[in-house]
Amino acid sequence: MKIVSRIAVSFILLPIAFSPLRGQATKGPIGIAYQFTHSINDSPSFSPDGLEMVFISVVAGKEQLFRMRLDGSRVIQLTRDDADHEDPAWSPDGMHIAFVTMSKDQEQIYIMNADGTGVEALTPPDVKTIHPNWNPDGKSLAYCTDDDLKPPKKNPAEIYSIDLATRKTTKLIEGGVNTYPAWSPDGRRIAFRRMLGENNSEVFAANSDGTGAQNLTNDPAFDGWPSWSPDGKRIAFASNRRGSYEIYVMNADGTGVRKVANNEGRATAPQWTKDGKNIFFPLCRKVDFSFDCQIFAVKLDAFDR
Repeated sequence: MKIVSRIAVSFILLPIAFSPLRGQATKGPIGIAYQFTHSINDSPSFSPDGLEMVFISVVAGKEQLFRMRLDGSRVIQLTRDDADHEDPAWSPDGMHIAFVTMSKDQEQIYIMNADGTGVEALTPPDVKTIHPNWNPDGKSLAYCTDDDLKPPKKNPAEIYSIDLATRKTTKLIEGGVNTYPAWSPDGRRIAFRRMLGENNSEVFAANSDGTGAQNLTNDPAFDGWPSWSPDGKRIAFASNRRGSYEIYVMNADGTGVRKVANNEGRATAPQWTKDGKNIFFPLCRKVDFSFDCQIFAVKLDAFDR
């Protein structure tokens, strides 16, 4: 019965398929549709349990901080003031989030409770500071001074560490343009980006006190935004060595460089999930008359194949 039914249906439909449709348009479309609405989501940082992330989302023209479960549920807005908020970093104990507040001529690092309460300034208002990164022991933060005071020209930038209990600051890296500090999981090393020329940036790593700095990438392209894997064996980074900015992974000594994924747009600032199985990163693209920034993820199941 099933076979007969299928044949009957086909027989009935055939005359309709080959008959001209009444009122069918005979000319081409009037125009080309373009994207009208756009959104910007950026800079993910993960909670210690790996279940949530804090990230930037632009609301009414201002960069605000949100937290969300990795399954997309329970979205909570953490900041609501009339300023831009960047570089969120979740503390190792999950209790606090460090970030940068940008308003008028100030760029200052703050810390708040993970629910958005208890906002407190960490760095002085008269020095522009950016890119906070937690020491794995949770007792201190690394950060750097702003290298874009008069863009597009770069200015010298140093990397510091601040003790959260005493507010004492210690200069770790100096000499040139040094940004994006990232502690290794054991706290013994610190990776960072150093400019070696106007169009050449490299990923360096040094001892925790700033000594013994070594160039890990050694490539004439623009390399930066280092991020350690949870086991400390690898470093993810972004580079334009093949034209557009894409995400790469290398061993902690700079060997074994591999591209993570193909993408269209500008991919930077990779972040590992706590289990080391995925890398998240913001990807920005020009779309019609504007641009979008969205957070992408890549599974690393096939990394060692």
